[in-house]
Amino acid sequence: MVEPLSNPVQELASNGGEPPERYIYRGSDGIAPSFPLLEVPIVDLSCFASSSPLADQELDKLRLAISSCGCFQAINHGMSNSFLDQVRDVGKTFFALPTEEKQKYSRAVDDTEGYGNDSVLSENQTLDWSDRLYLIVNPKDQRKLKLWPKNPESFREVLHEYTMKLKILTELVLKAMAKSLNLEENCFFDQYGEEASMIARYNFYPPCPRPDLILGVKPHADGSAITFLLQDKEVEGLQVLKDDQWFNVPIVPHALLINVGDQVEIMSNGMFKSPMHRVVTNSERERMTLAVFCMPEADIEIGPVEELVTEERPRMYKKIKNFVSLYFQNYQQGKRPIDTVKL
Repeated sequence: MVEPLSNPVQELASNGGEPPERYIYRGSDGIAPSFPLLEVPIVDLSCFASSSPLADQELDKLRLAISSCGCFQAINHGMSNSFLDQVRDVGKTFFALPTEEKQKYSRAVDDTEGYGNDSVLSENQTLDWSDRLYLIVNPKDQRKLKLWPKNPESFREVLHEYTMKLKILTELVLKAMAKSLNLEENCFFDQYGEEASMIARYNFYPPCPRPDLILGVKPHADGSAITFLLQDKEVEGLQVLKDDQWFNVPIVPHALLINVGDQVEIMSNGMFKSPMHRVVTNSERERMTLAVFCMPEADIEIGPVEELVTEERPRMYKKIKNFVSLYFQNYQQGKRPIDTVKL
């Protein structure tokens, strides 16, 4: 049963007092006072867009990054610093609006799209200390423009332009991933499809009075092929699990953090890792990020690329269509969705 919408976390934060019990994280991994910093490789995307003499070196860096920690910081991605600041600013301006104004774009109780926070599916579900604005961007005919803010005025235009640029980068990155394994460059992109989905999610994390007990987002891996994250320029919060330990992901202000999702882990037969990650909270500063999830076409069957199935590395995953629907069924129950398609 889906419960009515929760109050915005922004309101809880501004009211002060002890946070409700439902936000307290009870995972065995806990929230320590400090964490080591993850060395996330920096990859120059411009080397893949032209016949650069450095392309092979960057492909090696890419392969090592996504087969170990599952993510990398992408630089020279073709977007100016000032444009990325605009992308951040329209989100910050939206979340700074009065609650009544933001609620014009609220999601329906039984839907994820729009302004709001966690869908509450069970009584014992731990809630995330975040509010979000979740919008389907592609295919364009699935956009619900009534949920795209008109305030700030430039919001729609800026998000449209940003995601159109990411559409080009998605093809570039998927082809580079294939080339890094000496595969035919289209083998991942063909499974991704021309009519793939793209979902943008602005995440707002208000200051939290109990960062020792509460997470901004609980541990999960993404159900996408790949995810682009535009980090907050100043406030850290993202953590990645590597070798059973949580690491802080550093901020590289004008880089895009790109991580592998479950669907590329499946396509690569486990060569590339879809990393478990979470967001910790902060008692003093608010934080805002924009995640863009790039999902293969729902009716294209995905599965391990045949060249990556060998005697030494047998097929690890079943073929599957519409992994995303399976993903959401399992995610809120705290199960790892990719485990359901492992052989």
